[in-house]
Amino acid sequence: MQGVYENFTTMIDRAAAILGLERTQYEFAKFPEREMIVSVPVEMDDGTVTVFQGYRVQHSSLLGPYKGGVRFHPTVDHNSMRGLAGLMTLKCTLAGLPFGGAKGGVTVDPTQLSRGELVRLSRRYTAMILPVIGPDVDIPAPDVGTNDAIMGWIMDTYSMMAGSAIPGIVTGKPVELGGSRGRTEATGKGAVYVLKEAMKRLRIRQEHCTAAIAGLGNVGRSAAQEMFELGIRVIALSDSSGGIFREEGLDVPAILRFKEQGGRLADFKATGVHHCSCEQVLETPCTVLALCTVNAIVTEENAQKLQPTILLECGNAQITAAAGDVLESREITIIPDLVATAGGVIVDYFERVQNVQSLIWEQFEVDRMMKSILLKTFDKVWEAAVDHGVSLRMASYVIALEKVCEAKRIRGIFP
Repeated sequence: MQGVYENFTTMIDRAAAILGLERTQYEFAKFPEREMIVSVPVEMDDGTVTVFQGYRVQHSSLLGPYKGGVRFHPTVDHNSMRGLAGLMTLKCTLAGLPFGGAKGGVTVDPTQLSRGELVRLSRRYTAMILPVIGPDVDIPAPDVGTNDAIMGWIMDTYSMMAGSAIPGIVTGKPVELGGSRGRTEATGKGAVYVLKEAMKRLRIRQEHCTAAIAGLGNVGRSAAQEMFELGIRVIALSDSSGGIFREEGLDVPAILRFKEQGGRLADFKATGVHHCSCEQVLETPCTVLALCTVNAIVTEENAQKLQPTILLECGNAQITAAAGDVLESREITIIPDLVATAGGVIVDYFERVQNVQSLIWEQFEVDRMMKSILLKTFDKVWEAAVDHGVSLRMASYVIALEKVCEAKRIRGIFP
C-alpha cells in the first residue's frame, strides 16, 4: 500500500493532467520547502531518559505562513508528515486562507505518558523546532494526540525564549490564553455543515439518513453530536477498542458522556446495543460513513466492502488514491478531506486574526463565518466537478493545485 506522501503525489499528478500542466509547472508542489527531523530526549518519571523522534515538515509558504498541526501518535513518521503537510497547503489554498501547509509531530503514544512526561515532551519538542517556527513563519495547531493544553505549553515555551508573551505562535490554545471559541469542535461541526449541503444537492432527506462513524476522537465526537442533533440516526460507532451497533439508533449523548469519563466502546453496555469489530463498522450499510481515524483506513483491499451512499472524509488522508478509484467506480459520493476537514484550520485563521487585532469573537460569530467559508468552498468544488466531469475529490485537488501553481508563476523563483 502506498504511504500518505505517495498518495498525495499521485493525486497531484492526476490533477495536473486534468489541468494540462507541464511537469515543470507543477513539480514544485510535490516537494516540501523544508524538513526538520529532531531527537526529543525526555526525562521520565522513573529518572530514566527516553529519546523520541520528532518532525516538522514545511511544505509551502507561497501564500502565507506555514500552518499545520502537531501530532503525537505511534504512526507519526517522515512519510506521513510529508504527505499531510502537502495536504495542508492544498486545504488552506482551497478555502482561500492566507496560509501555506505544514505538519509536525512526535512518534509516541501519549496515553502511556504521565502528565509530567507529556509536559516535558511538549516543551522539549518545541525547543527543538523553535528555530523554524514563529507567528509569521510557521504556526502549529492541535492534531491527533494533542489538545489545547499542549498548545498552551508550546506557547509558554516559545514565549519564555522570546522574553514576552507571543499568543500568535499557536492556534487551538485555551481561550484563556487567546484561543478562539469554537475551535475544539470546529472540524467535526464543519464536516457536518458540508454533509448537510451535500445531502441537499443529492436530494437525500436527513431524517431518513443513517450514519456510521469510524473513530471517536475529538472530530468523531463532534461529528456524532452534530449528526444526532440534525436527526440523523447514528447506528454504528467505533473507537480503538472496537465497535458498537444498534439498528434503531444509538444514544449518542449517553455514549459521549461515557467516553468523556474515559470509557471504551468495548465496555459500553445498553439495551439493544451489539458489539462488533472496527471493520464491521466500516462495512455497515448506511447513508453516511464518516471516517474520523488516523491516516488511511480505506484501501483498495477493503473499498469493495463499504456500503454507504456518502463517504465523509472527516480526517486527513483517510482514503488511498487506489481506494478512491474503487469507490468512485461504485458511484459512492466522497466528500473529500480537503473540504470536510477545513473547519479546523478556518477557525485557526479566525484565532490568528483575533490575536493580531486583540479581538474576542463570540462562538456564534465564529460558527457563522466558518459555515459561510465552508459552503462557498464546497460550492466551488461541486461546480468544478461538473465542469471537468470528475469526482468531488478530484475537483478539490484541481482547484487547489491550479491556485498554487498560479501563485508560483506570479511570485517566480528566487533568486
